[in-house]
Amino acid sequence: VQLQASGGGLVQAGGSLRLSCEVSGRTVNTYTMGWFRQAPGKEREFVSLISWTGGTTYYADSVKGRFTISRDTPKNTVYLQMNTLKPEDTAVYYCAATRTIATMAASSSQYNYWGQGTQVTVSS
Repeated sequence: VQLQASGGGLVQAGGSLRLSCEVSGRTVNTYTMGWFRQAPGKEREFVSLISWTGGTTYYADSVKGRFTISRDTPKNTVYLQMNTLKPEDTAVYYCAATRTIATMAASSSQYNYWGQGTQVTVSS
Protein backbone atom coordinates (compact mmCIF):
# COMPACT_ATOMS: atom_id res chain seq x y z
CA VAL A 1 0.00 0.00 0.00
CA GLN A 2 1.34 3.43 -0.97
CA LEU A 3 -0.01 6.71 0.37
CA GLN A 4 0.57 10.07 -1.27
CA ALA A 5 -0.39 13.14 0.77
CA SER A 6 -0.78 16.56 -0.78
CA GLY A 7 -2.53 19.88 -0.33
CA GLY A 8 -0.45 21.54 2.34
CA GLY A 9 0.71 25.11 2.14
CA LEU A 10 0.88 28.50 3.80
CA VAL A 11 -2.37 30.10 4.92
CA GLN A 12 -3.37 32.92 7.22
CA ALA A 13 -5.16 32.25 10.48
CA GLY A 14 -8.84 31.73 9.85
CA GLY A 15 -8.24 30.31 6.40
CA SER A 16 -8.84 26.85 4.98
CA LEU A 17 -6.93 24.05 3.32
CA ARG A 18 -7.91 20.63 2.04
CA LEU A 19 -5.43 17.81 2.34
CA SER A 20 -5.66 14.77 0.10
CA CYS A 21 -4.28 11.29 0.59
CA GLU A 22 -4.29 9.11 -2.51
CA VAL A 23 -4.05 5.39 -1.83
CA SER A 24 -2.60 2.92 -4.29
CA GLY A 25 -2.10 -0.80 -4.07
CA ARG A 26 -5.32 -1.48 -2.18
CA THR A 27 -8.77 0.03 -2.14
CA VAL A 28 -9.26 2.69 0.47
CA ASN A 29 -12.42 1.08 1.80
CA THR A 30 -10.49 -1.87 3.20
CA TYR A 31 -8.58 0.26 5.71
CA THR A 32 -9.18 2.62 8.56
CA MET A 33 -7.55 5.82 7.38
CA GLY A 34 -6.05 8.36 9.73
CA TRP A 35 -4.48 11.78 9.73
CA PHE A 36 -1.72 12.67 12.17
CA ARG A 37 0.45 15.73 12.56
CA GLN A 38 3.81 16.56 14.01
CA ALA A 39 4.96 20.03 14.94
CA PRO A 40 8.66 20.85 15.46
CA GLY A 41 9.89 19.53 18.78
CA LYS A 42 6.66 17.69 19.48
CA GLU A 43 5.48 14.13 19.20
CA ARG A 44 3.25 12.99 16.40
CA GLU A 45 -0.37 13.40 17.41
CA PHE A 46 -3.69 12.05 16.24
CA VAL A 47 -5.91 14.40 14.24
CA SER A 48 -8.73 12.37 12.73
CA LEU A 49 -9.70 8.97 11.33
CA ILE A 50 -12.40 7.41 9.21
CA SER A 51 -13.47 3.77 9.28
CA TRP A 52 -13.29 1.49 6.25
CA THR A 53 -17.05 1.77 5.86
CA GLY A 54 -16.87 5.55 6.07
CA GLY A 55 -19.57 5.43 8.68
CA THR A 56 -17.40 6.26 11.68
CA THR A 57 -15.18 9.27 12.17
CA TYR A 58 -13.17 10.52 15.13
CA TYR A 59 -11.47 13.82 15.77
CA ALA A 60 -8.99 15.15 18.28
CA ASP A 61 -10.62 17.67 20.60
CA SER A 62 -8.31 20.37 19.27
CA VAL A 63 -9.76 20.13 15.76
CA LYS A 64 -13.33 19.06 16.44
CA GLY A 65 -15.79 21.36 14.70
CA ARG A 66 -13.12 22.78 12.39
CA PHE A 67 -11.79 19.75 10.50
CA THR A 68 -13.75 17.20 8.49
CA ILE A 69 -12.45 13.88 7.23
CA SER A 70 -14.05 12.20 4.24
CA ARG A 71 -13.39 9.50 1.72
CA ASP A 72 -13.97 9.18 -2.03
CA THR A 73 -13.90 5.46 -2.71
CA PRO A 74 -13.94 5.61 -6.56
CA LYS A 75 -10.94 7.96 -6.41
CA ASN A 76 -9.31 5.91 -3.64
CA THR A 77 -8.64 9.13 -1.80
CA VAL A 78 -9.15 10.42 1.73
CA TYR A 79 -9.52 14.12 2.44
CA LEU A 80 -9.05 16.35 5.44
CA GLN A 81 -10.90 19.64 5.10
CA MET A 82 -9.41 22.12 7.54
CA ASN A 83 -11.31 25.31 8.29
CA THR A 84 -10.74 28.18 10.70
CA LEU A 85 -7.07 27.30 10.86
CA LYS A 86 -5.00 28.49 13.80
CA PRO A 87 -1.24 29.01 14.15
CA GLU A 88 -1.15 26.01 16.48
CA ASP A 89 -2.30 23.83 13.57
CA THR A 90 1.10 24.36 11.96
CA ALA A 91 2.72 20.96 11.49
CA VAL A 92 3.62 18.30 9.00
CA TYR A 93 0.47 16.29 8.34
CA TYR A 94 0.66 12.59 7.61
CA CYS A 95 -1.98 10.20 6.33
CA ALA A 96 -1.83 6.59 7.40
CA ALA A 97 -3.66 3.30 6.93
CA THR A 98 -4.39 0.41 9.24
CA ARG A 99 -6.48 -2.75 9.36
CA THR A 100 -7.28 -1.99 13.00
CA ILE A 101 -10.92 -1.17 13.59
CA ALA A 102 -11.69 2.51 13.95
CA THR A 103 -12.57 2.36 17.64
CA MET A 104 -9.02 1.26 18.43
CA ALA A 105 -7.08 3.26 15.87
CA ALA A 106 -6.34 6.64 17.45
CA SER A 107 -2.72 5.71 18.19
CA SER A 108 -0.02 6.07 15.58
CA SER A 109 1.40 2.70 16.67
CA GLN A 110 -1.65 0.99 15.14
CA TYR A 111 -0.81 2.16 11.61
CA ASN A 112 1.23 0.10 9.18
CA TYR A 113 1.37 2.42 6.19
CA TRP A 114 2.30 6.09 6.08
CA GLY A 115 2.42 8.81 3.49
CA GLN A 116 5.37 11.16 3.17
CA GLY A 117 3.79 14.13 4.93
CA THR A 118 2.69 17.55 3.75
CA GLN A 119 3.58 20.82 5.48
CA VAL A 120 0.82 23.08 6.77
CA THR A 121 1.86 26.51 7.99
CA VAL A 122 -0.66 28.91 9.50
CA SER A 123 0.49 32.49 9.98
CA SER A 124 -0.98 34.77 12.62
